[in-house]
Amino acid sequence: MSSSPRRALLVIDVQNEYFTGSLRIEHPPVSVSLPNIGRAMDAASAAGIPVIVVQHDLPETAPVFARGSRNWQLHEEVARRPADHHVMKSMASAFTGTDLAAWLSSHGIDTLAIAGYMTHNCDAATIFHASHAGLKVELLQDATGSLPYENAAGKASAEEIHRVFCTVFHSNFAAVASTENWIAAAREGQALGQDNVYLSNQRATASKAAQAA
Repeated sequence: MSSSPRRALLVIDVQNEYFTGSLRIEHPPVSVSLPNIGRAMDAASAAGIPVIVVQHDLPETAPVFARGSRNWQLHEEVARRPADHHVMKSMASAFTGTDLAAWLSSHGIDTLAIAGYMTHNCDAATIFHASHAGLKVELLQDATGSLPYENAAGKASAEEIHRVFCTVFHSNFAAVASTENWIAAAREGQALGQDNVYLSNQRATASKAAQAA
């Protein structure tokens, strides 16, 4: 029988920038994601799961996350809760240029659960980094969020970005689950399952064939 996951909860960049600043999360709405982040932190602490808070940190002259500004500060819902470790980062991945990998190793963590923002940017970079480093990864799908983009390559809504990234994560890089299901698994010390590229594609192909029939 496999052992229980040795989890840590990584709460990424829950800063005022995403609520009242220039980068406002749209999907899922923060009225959903923020309470779920708080619930996950509380459940982790109750279960003895370490909570790591990550904060994006850019120079004082930066247009977003300017060090020392109100928008740089952690949202009060995260700031008021206890954390076992605090990581300051300046790149998308919470591992790059930080002590996160060393901290996880020293605490025997083999499973990294991720909440916070943004699904497609700092969450994604951290998920890929952790997966390639050999960690099991979990994403709390309704405790994260995206915003819309438009550039020379195209445009996409916040819902599209969030949904597509979560689908891709679950196919190969992370077990994607609701906050409710993650809390239940954490309480029971159970692992969350994820899918694979082959089966994810085969289901889509079968669905397409069925619709065409």
